[in-house]
Amino acid sequence: MSERVLEREQFFPEPVERVFAPFADAGNLQAITPPWLHFRIISELPIKMKAGAIIEYQLRFHGVPVRWRTVIETWDPPYRFTDVQKRGPFALWHHTHTFETVEGGTLARDQVRYRVGFGPFGEIAHALFVGRDLARIFDFRRTAVLNLVTG
Repeated sequence: MSERVLEREQFFPEPVERVFAPFADAGNLQAITPPWLHFRIISELPIKMKAGAIIEYQLRFHGVPVRWRTVIETWDPPYRFTDVQKRGPFALWHHTHTFETVEGGTLARDQVRYRVGFGPFGEIAHALFVGRDLARIFDFRRTAVLNLVTG
């Protein structure tokens, strides 16, 4: 399957440090993940966020239990960090988060480069549910992150 890119951006009328702050606590991952995924961090908390930090978690994807291991590849607070799947459901998952000071606040961007596994069935899986599910997950994250930043 070919590599795909999911991009999202969100404006916050807050300084970059405040927008970045919830991402510096891995414990917030559960708060920004939709409940229908039954997400649970299995790494011992708290996790010191830095390049090389490992976060392991479990979730249920369409009822199927999935273990996922993420490594923080880059950590440049409060401007940028990248997490990369080392074990999980995708053949490729490379998620870059950037935070840019702009007039009136901060522009946060997500760029996810991903490739669905499943060999020749990857395109079908993407068409049937993966693409739609990723859109739903990031739609949920939009509201959840806003609540963490402003709440």
